[in-house]
Amino acid sequence: MTNSKPFSEFLTPENAVLAMIDHQTGLMVGLGDEHPTVLKNNIVALSKMAKAINLPSVITASLPEGPNGPVMPEIPEILGTEVIEREGQINAWDSLAFKQAIEKTGRKKIIMAGIVTDVCLLFPALSAIEEGYDVYAVIDASGTWNKTVQEVTIARLTQAGVKVTTWASVLAELMNDWRSDYGEVLGKVLADHTTKYGYVMNSYFARG
Repeated sequence: MTNSKPFSEFLTPENAVLAMIDHQTGLMVGLGDEHPTVLKNNIVALSKMAKAINLPSVITASLPEGPNGPVMPEIPEILGTEVIEREGQINAWDSLAFKQAIEKTGRKKIIMAGIVTDVCLLFPALSAIEEGYDVYAVIDASGTWNKTVQEVTIARLTQAGVKVTTWASVLAELMNDWRSDYGEVLGKVLADHTTKYGYVMNSYFARG
């Protein structure tokens, strides 16, 4: 029986793919909507989350030999995935290699983060929605020039039906239950990358 409400389904480790788009060193130096240390923490946390549950992951970069620079090294190191270097397409969805990598997973829910938010995240998110994908835009693992640009982009994403979210919310949705097979490993990601909740988790682990 066909699900009449496919986009109301929650994320699971079996139905989602992670797309990390243009987290390049040359772009990151100009971001102003989040403190760079916080943003890096969030990007690393999102990557570790995916690795912890063996989520399929796709990484891409736009002309990394140019001023945008290479992808921040932590992402491919954590995910163990090669970077798809685009030939010049601004919209990653226009890259056949990127699009085919997503299609190859057979999954229709894309957890997507990108720099900059108003271009590198926005454009492929809109394109994927148009082709029937369910896109989760992880705003706090993405970045742009200032808060105004971020807010305008969030408005356009939501108007198009993209689910705007955060890395910790995505993690909790994928975990679903602390008793799941991934409860402990994902709990550790939370402990390592959320300062306040980290104290809670550290207290819990100390009792064990």
